[in-house]
Amino acid sequence: MQRRYVTVDVFTDRPFGGNPLAVFCDQPELSTELMQSIAREFNLSETVFIVPPRNPRALRRLRIFTPAKELPFAGHPTIGAVHTLVEAGLAGIHGDRGHFALELEVGIVPINVTRHGSASPFLQLTAARLPETKGTAPSRAELAQLLSLDESEIVDDKDFAQAYSCGVPYLCVPVSSRAALARAQPDSSAFKKILGGAWASSVFVFCRDPELVGSHVRARMFAPEFGIVEDPATGSAAAAFAGYLADREPQASGTLRWVVEQGFEMGRPSILHVEADKTDGKIRAVRVGGTAMRMTEGTLTIR
Repeated sequence: MQRRYVTVDVFTDRPFGGNPLAVFCDQPELSTELMQSIAREFNLSETVFIVPPRNPRALRRLRIFTPAKELPFAGHPTIGAVHTLVEAGLAGIHGDRGHFALELEVGIVPINVTRHGSASPFLQLTAARLPETKGTAPSRAELAQLLSLDESEIVDDKDFAQAYSCGVPYLCVPVSSRAALARAQPDSSAFKKILGGAWASSVFVFCRDPELVGSHVRARMFAPEFGIVEDPATGSAAAAFAGYLADREPQASGTLRWVVEQGFEMGRPSILHVEADKTDGKIRAVRVGGTAMRMTEGTLTIR
């Protein structure tokens, strides 16, 4: 049995940046066990399989796997799958703008595509679920232990540690500076001890000290439970983080926008564009967008 695939760098406009992804497009759907084995073989943060939809509103359905488990929603595989569909002419996009929907386990995910001349198209998803928050974060001392930092480097004022989810929960942890963020190292035993069984076992660490002009936040994401020591660009975390940021903004109505840097410490610089719509103080929609580049293509032979 042979299956065609491509690899795509997501949330970047240049080769060898962003988050690499393996994409299997319009192949007969494989068993869950075999898709998980393929994802483990590629050993990327995620592998996505584009299969026929169950819901007639959707163009395609996505099955998303980390090396360890299947995910109900993930942003970088969704954006990478969109790029693959658009590049192959399978998305029905004509002209400078287009819209369609994909089916994920969290529900229907609307997609916007915008072309700017010969540049890579800007691809944007709208999260199927609004951000939610629950639970109590670990103490500053425990957070410092998780990240191998000093307790004084964990911020606890307007920004404080809090878990959010748009389908996949993340513990958002603010730190004092880009230097502190760069020094953060996940302590695997502390993760098991402190976050084992927690609603949010993945940690999205950030500071409001970005490197690039036009950026608002610098971030890193650690998810040992999913077999991901560190992820270069995490769309599902960015969607959840939009809820974290929007809840801290005094603006009651309108569209809020942020640019998030991620993956720089890994040598995989990534740029994620995040938006949240608010009305009367309530979040009504969250969007995550960026660009992607196809890097390789090949055939997987399964004997």
